[in-house]
Amino acid sequence: MRIYLAGHTGMVGSAILRQLIAEGAHDVITAIRSQLDLTDQAAVRTFMRHERPDAVILAAAKVGGIIANKTYPATFIAENLMIATNVIVAAQAAGVEKLLQLGSSCIYPRDAPQPITEDALLTGALEPTNEPYAIAKIAAIKLCESYNRQYGTDYRSIMPTNLYGPGDNFHPENAHVLPALLARFHAAAQQGNDHVTIWGTGTPRREFLHVDDMAAAALHVMNLRRSDYLRHTRPMQSHLNVGRGKDIAIGELAGLIAEVTGFGREIRFDPSKPDGTPRKLLDVSKMHALGWEPKIDLRAGITATYDWYIGRCDLGSTLRAS
Repeated sequence: MRIYLAGHTGMVGSAILRQLIAEGAHDVITAIRSQLDLTDQAAVRTFMRHERPDAVILAAAKVGGIIANKTYPATFIAENLMIATNVIVAAQAAGVEKLLQLGSSCIYPRDAPQPITEDALLTGALEPTNEPYAIAKIAAIKLCESYNRQYGTDYRSIMPTNLYGPGDNFHPENAHVLPALLARFHAAAQQGNDHVTIWGTGTPRREFLHVDDMAAAALHVMNLRRSDYLRHTRPMQSHLNVGRGKDIAIGELAGLIAEVTGFGREIRFDPSKPDGTPRKLLDVSKMHALGWEPKIDLRAGITATYDWYIGRCDLGSTLRAS
C-alpha cells in the first residue's frame, strides 16, 4: 500500500515509521511541516489529491503535559481540531478508504470506573486540566465514525495510554510525567542534589506503554480484516484501547526512575501542586482478543529510554563544545 504517515517526526510517528521501514512492504509518504502545514485546509486537500494514498495513519498532534495543557488550552483544542478535521476530510475527498487515527486515553471521564472500557466515552466529566485536548480527540473519533456511517469508509481509531520512549519531549515543564521525571532525576544525580521534589502527593496511578509497543499495536489494527475489527467495535463506539493493562503509582514510578538514573537521595512530594486524575488504567481486553499484547517491560523500557536520553545529552554537549 501507499501509506501517508502524518506526524512522522514525532515520538509516535517516528516509531511507526521505523516499523513500516522494517516491514519493507509499503510505499510510505511523509512530509515535514515546512512542506505541509496540517492546519492549512487547502494545503492538506491539495496534498491528498496529489499523493492519492491507499491508507492514512494520523499520528500528528499538538501534545504536552499538565502545565502545557493548562497554559495553552486554546492552542491545544484549536490545532488538534484543525489537524484531525483537515486530514480526515481531505482523505475521504481523495478517495482514501482506510485510515487510522491515534488519540489519547484522556478522552475518558475523570472518574470513569477502572479499568476503563471503551464504552466509558462520554459518560461523565473530563479531567479539567486537559479537557480542551480531550475534546479535540473525541471529535476525531466521532468524525471517523460519522464518515464510516455516511460514506462507507474504513476509518479506525485507537486510544493509547501514556506513552514514552525515544523521541519523547523531556522539557522539565512541558513534558509528560515520565520523561519529565527522567530529566529531573538525571539532572539531580549529575549535580549531586540532596533531593528531588515531585508535583502532587505521589498517589495517583498511571499506566505507561513504550512507544515501540504502541507502533506495533497501530500497525496490527491497521492490518486487521475489516470483519475482525467490526466484531470488536460498533458504529458509535468504534475505537480501541491500547495499553499494558497495568498501572503504577507516581511515587513508585519516581522510585524506579531514581534507581535507573542512579539518584540515591531523598524524594519529596509537593501536595500543593495538582495530582490530576486519581487513576487512569485502560481495559485492553479487546486488543488482546484481536491478537496484540505489549512486549516491553516497564523497567526495561525506562532504562532504554534513559540510555537514549543521555545519548542525546552527550551529543548536545559535544556539539556545544565544538
